[in-house]
Amino acid sequence: MNPVIRYIVRGLYHIWYDFRIEGEENVPREEGVLIAANHRTYADPVLLTMPMRRPVKYMAKEELFKNPIFAEFIRELGAFPIRRGAGDMTVINDTVERLKKGYNVVIFPEGTRQKENKVGRGKTGVALIAGKSGAAVLPMGIVFEGEKLKFRTKLTLRIGKPIPPEEIAVPEGDRHALNAAKARIMAAITELVEGVPEADGESE
Repeated sequence: MNPVIRYIVRGLYHIWYDFRIEGEENVPREEGVLIAANHRTYADPVLLTMPMRRPVKYMAKEELFKNPIFAEFIRELGAFPIRRGAGDMTVINDTVERLKKGYNVVIFPEGTRQKENKVGRGKTGVALIAGKSGAAVLPMGIVFEGEKLKFRTKLTLRIGKPIPPEEIAVPEGDRHALNAAKARIMAAITELVEGVPEADGESE
């Protein structure tokens, strides 16, 4: 998002909601990171770009690209399409390439929006991308009460400390390491949203 537009949108959020950002000092400035967050609303990708200083790309379900006009609009915001549940290695490789080029990339590991401040189990794709790219993971938590954002809702974006690549390394073909890395990432998000780490097993 253009820095000027980001500044304007951030101001609008402060006007429309009781909006605050916690942990903005944790945002790396020199390299791209994989931003992993819980998912509450369709506007989450825009929200997550506000504290960032480098260009941000984010995954969006391919259905959103059916309308050419809307598709062009969200592409301008940094969106690129994915097929949910398809295990598309092309998407994973493209995402890894974006990270290696220095972009920030947003991913919602749960794969779907949640109706409350609870974090789902998440999928291993987030760990696979982190492992293949060698990028740090920046956990974020989107917190507000109720199912939908309304005027003057208290909305908080919490930013955790980056998880360094060595803590979530995934050797080729190591399923246990993949699940352990996913659990580490999801626990960091859950702590930001719910205040307690998630007790996660090894299933996807």
